[in-house]
Amino acid sequence: MKKILSILTLFALFSATVLADNKPGTFTIGSKTFLLNGEPFVVKAAEIHYPRIPRPYWEHRIQVCKSLGMNAVCIYIFWNIHEQQEGQFNFTDNNDIAEFCRIAQKNGMYVIVRPGPYVCAEWEMGGLPWWLLKKKDIKLRERDPDFMERVKIFEEKVGEQLNPLTIQNGGPIIMMQVENEYGSYGEDKPYVSEIRDCLRGIYGKELELFQCDWSSNFEKNGLDDLTWTMNFGTGANIDQQFRRLGELRPNAPKMCSEFWSGWFDKWGARHETRPAKDMVEGMDEMLSKGISFSLYMTHGGTSFGHWAGANSPGFAPDVTSYDYDAPINEWGLATPKFWELRKMMQKYDERGFPLQGGRKGGLPAVPKAPMPIITVPKFELTEFAPLMSAMTEPVKGNLKTFEEMNMGWGTMMYSTRLPEITSQSELTGEFHDFAQVFIDQKYIGKIDRVKNEKSLTIPAIKKGEDLIIIVEGMGRINFGRAIKDFKGIIGNVTLTTETDDVEMVLTPKNWANVAIPDDYETAKKVLDMVKGVNDRVASGEVKGCVPALALTQGYEGSKKLGDLLKPGYHRGYFNLKKVGDTFLNFETWGKGQVWVNGHAMGRFWSIGPQQTLYVPGCWLKKGQNEVIVLDIVGPRETVVWGQAEPELNKLQLEKSNKHNNIGDKPDLNSATPVATGTFKAGNGWQTVKFNAPQKGRYLAIECLSTQKEGDRVAIAELYLQGADGKRLSREPWKTKYANSEDEAGNNLGDKVFDLQESTYWQTEKGAAAPHLLVIDLGSVQNVTALEYLPRAEQGAPGSIKDFKIYLY
Repeated sequence: MKKILSILTLFALFSATVLADNKPGTFTIGSKTFLLNGEPFVVKAAEIHYPRIPRPYWEHRIQVCKSLGMNAVCIYIFWNIHEQQEGQFNFTDNNDIAEFCRIAQKNGMYVIVRPGPYVCAEWEMGGLPWWLLKKKDIKLRERDPDFMERVKIFEEKVGEQLNPLTIQNGGPIIMMQVENEYGSYGEDKPYVSEIRDCLRGIYGKELELFQCDWSSNFEKNGLDDLTWTMNFGTGANIDQQFRRLGELRPNAPKMCSEFWSGWFDKWGARHETRPAKDMVEGMDEMLSKGISFSLYMTHGGTSFGHWAGANSPGFAPDVTSYDYDAPINEWGLATPKFWELRKMMQKYDERGFPLQGGRKGGLPAVPKAPMPIITVPKFELTEFAPLMSAMTEPVKGNLKTFEEMNMGWGTMMYSTRLPEITSQSELTGEFHDFAQVFIDQKYIGKIDRVKNEKSLTIPAIKKGEDLIIIVEGMGRINFGRAIKDFKGIIGNVTLTTETDDVEMVLTPKNWANVAIPDDYETAKKVLDMVKGVNDRVASGEVKGCVPALALTQGYEGSKKLGDLLKPGYHRGYFNLKKVGDTFLNFETWGKGQVWVNGHAMGRFWSIGPQQTLYVPGCWLKKGQNEVIVLDIVGPRETVVWGQAEPELNKLQLEKSNKHNNIGDKPDLNSATPVATGTFKAGNGWQTVKFNAPQKGRYLAIECLSTQKEGDRVAIAELYLQGADGKRLSREPWKTKYANSEDEAGNNLGDKVFDLQESTYWQTEKGAAAPHLLVIDLGSVQNVTALEYLPRAEQGAPGSIKDFKIYLY
């Protein structure tokens, strides 16, 4: 026994030495296993993302992953952070992907690369660059010539960085992914094949290529010559997830290329968590069966600046923190989940196989954090510049989007002069994403895309008054067909009023379009300009200056500018005797962006759940540190302080997220269901065919009982089929009513159409049956069938047994 263990230990050391010595090697497919240099190998990969970690911390995060028992790191390549303007590539500093891979290799870790072009990752536009949308009719993730031309240029640029680092060239890269979860987007094998051919042309045929998808859709785009891997989350029924793959490819190795350790957070919803026990048991089961995995995320990090994306259907923007409830938290420390996982991982050797005799192997020591955690006393941001001081040259004419104004991120100000409207009217439009409306500089109200708002009632208007609409763009949608997400005002704005029973519709055409980018250079420039004017006013050098530029404290000053002064830039400073990581609190502020010493920290929004922003100590300095806040709404107090812990779960909502307004509950007592019956027990999709096509705008599913008595009802996903038998689009869907929703667990009704099979609607503990969920389909639809997916865990907890389905 000792001899066997000694051989295993020497072999592991030899593998690490080969990796560190940059000797050419091989990574191939064997019978039911991967082969590393000809020997069986189980991938234990840690998913981490280089742009979500400050470069000075890269090595620490990789070392912490290794101390967890991982033998590889898995990374996306984010196209839009490398090519922020068309044709201008950046692979330096925090974008130096080659250096990231070299650091991994230095620390004895292999690398799996997922170069897109689409990556999802809760990242702005799923990694695709915004400037693609300057061509309005471009088809994303399809064989559109313009799209494919730019994809191939980008992948070639990535290849210049990474091709020397493949295992065949003595580097750490063992596998590369073709596209990403394409089955959740469409069915287009020729497109996926073209991406494969592009990568083959860059890296050669020796580098192992794979594609990932869900167990329910991987056959749609699976290519015969690629390795197939599955994505699923904590608690999933693992045998069920690989059942179909085993039938089709019984001798292929199995790998979960995304085993979700937690989940991402959205503005206006509770912080997401997942049990450590389920994660550890799932990974233990996979390792015991020789199944490879990548733990998504092992360390999530932070979506600094404007890089957090948004999900759909609807519009659900992601918060700045990408903590993900991962084993290594946002700021790089081991969590209780980490220690539970590390204990289990000690049962397996470096190549992923069980140690003999129940022995536990030695894992590297967990490295100390590179920086201490510090606090910062409360300080005030006293300098102020109004938002208008950052206005660029107006472009006159029809309404223009950000993309038409050649702006990727920021805020647009739209203004037009109105004729007289003697009674109140309804202002309607498509606002992406957060609009504030002013009449003659007086604030009227907001239109929030997150709430699916598209209109606002405005009072009577005098002739010649100005309509001003300030629209802030948030992260572009990163998942599903809605990734083609233009920002600003999309289409026309109309004002509809009724006078003497006559409806009148006004569509203004003569607009001034003003772009306000959200970059540090703009913020610093306008604050310095205002400070310069204020200093000259204070010294008496300048008299009678513009009031808007004479503001130094709060919002006192010109009454004429009124509420328009509230959005703007604020600057303040704090001093440090020692540097360290901290969490700046912005819960007294409205909505916007923050920069510290020129580094973009990310978005804040008072609604929560995130109220603090992680500030890495490597970006701070002894002495004076600058903080700039762009608040497009306006703060309650202009104060900030640094905490020793983050606040990621504090909501400050105007009303509950629940959909339990009794006025929205339908009266179904006299209604005839379109289908009644009993679902079968167990995992997987089930379809209920209607006897005849049915028509209605609202879907109501009444859950009369569950498969296991006492269970809380749960539904992972619902689809409806149209007259042609195809799934109807769920983009316009929204939850109208639910008599019970587990708000604390984020298991609200919208989870049944969020494109995520691992999330679910669930009723509250102890709530009595029957349970009713009502979905607004957006318009009247012709429906022939309903598709239902229970939870993915073993035994499908919460599965519906008896049901009634209504359309009305």
